[in-house]
Amino acid sequence: MTLDPVHVDGIARLAGQVRQTVETSDQGAAAEEVWANFLDPLYQDGREILAPMDEQRRRKVPIADVALEDPPFPTQHGLDSGTINPTTFKNGLVLDVAQAAMSAVPSDVELHRGRTILMAVHSNDVTVDLGDDWTLDDRGYAQRRVLDAPKVDRYEQRVVHALALYLAESQHALTNAEVVDDLFILDGPLYPTGLLRWAERDTELADLLAEDDRPKSVVGNYVELVEHFVERDIPLVGFIKNSASKGLTRVVRQKTNAPWVNDTAFFRRILERRDDDGELQKDCLTFTNWFRSRGGTDGVMAADGNALGIERSLDSEAYEVTFFSLYDPRTDLVFRVEAPYAFTRDEGRRDRLTRQILHDVAAERGPPLAISKADELASIDRQGSEELTRRIEREFDTGREKDFDDTRWGAVDEAF
Repeated sequence: MTLDPVHVDGIARLAGQVRQTVETSDQGAAAEEVWANFLDPLYQDGREILAPMDEQRRRKVPIADVALEDPPFPTQHGLDSGTINPTTFKNGLVLDVAQAAMSAVPSDVELHRGRTILMAVHSNDVTVDLGDDWTLDDRGYAQRRVLDAPKVDRYEQRVVHALALYLAESQHALTNAEVVDDLFILDGPLYPTGLLRWAERDTELADLLAEDDRPKSVVGNYVELVEHFVERDIPLVGFIKNSASKGLTRVVRQKTNAPWVNDTAFFRRILERRDDDGELQKDCLTFTNWFRSRGGTDGVMAADGNALGIERSLDSEAYEVTFFSLYDPRTDLVFRVEAPYAFTRDEGRRDRLTRQILHDVAAERGPPLAISKADELASIDRQGSEELTRRIEREFDTGREKDFDDTRWGAVDEAF
């Protein structure tokens, strides 16, 4: 049953009422105040958590011009990982399956065929031994493994999802790191924020992250990845399409009126360009300078952070997260681009990385081509996810756990 037109009209009037209230606050002025007065640097409890790496400024570049420039890095490789999403079965198992793939620009068919497939499984049966060896498949192009996830009383789905996603991604990156010649782009953050946020969300998850070797070993893979590319002097960046970071806004909210739900909303406010009539100008990409970030989950890899006790071979500053924000007015999207301080401490290399990303976004009207190709290779669409779930049900000789909403909204049918 749908809403009657009279109800739709009533809800629209409520929205108008909310809009009138919101418009009494000048969010643009609040954003300008924060940009001008709080970020050079930004402190939390006396600790510097955000600082510009050079002059704090906003810049713009004509989209048509930068799209036609020669890219600073002749070749690029991208990496992504996709999952079927965590699923609970009637036999008590909770699992998620992830596959990771690497792309190349220009294309490399042999590389594109490669996969790392990881099934993370949670079981409350202490007698279950799932093993942890990697095996090869598809004539050696695919490596796969089952990971016995740590036992938790809650958050089983969150645990198996994060472990499957990030272990598949980091393992595939390490396996294929030697093929990268000029630039390596991760689809997502530089470090596994989905794991690192455990410390902020619940005591049980925080203890798990601090004490269990399995999540720490996944984070350790990313540390090793940074060290590998620093040793080879090949830049590594993370391109975040949907950043949920709140490190800046949480701190600023304690100091002034900060109406934005997250950092992305703030950067959109300061990077939008409008004419005298209030119309959005869409001829240029706009972007910030690079910042060093030590707030939120970025603090784990800060120079004064403990990196979860993971052994590191470089100076501690080398692992710090640095980033800049980029706004594309054609799609009204804000992207966050991260790189280790080891690669951005040099102004010349920082500029080349910036120009490469600007070129790619301008030309592709979105994420760099290397990322788009990796996403296409690694993603598991709904049809594939449903088929895989049915196959797992047959292997388990049981169905997945369902609730009323599954019946109501048409979930995957059981295999028997």
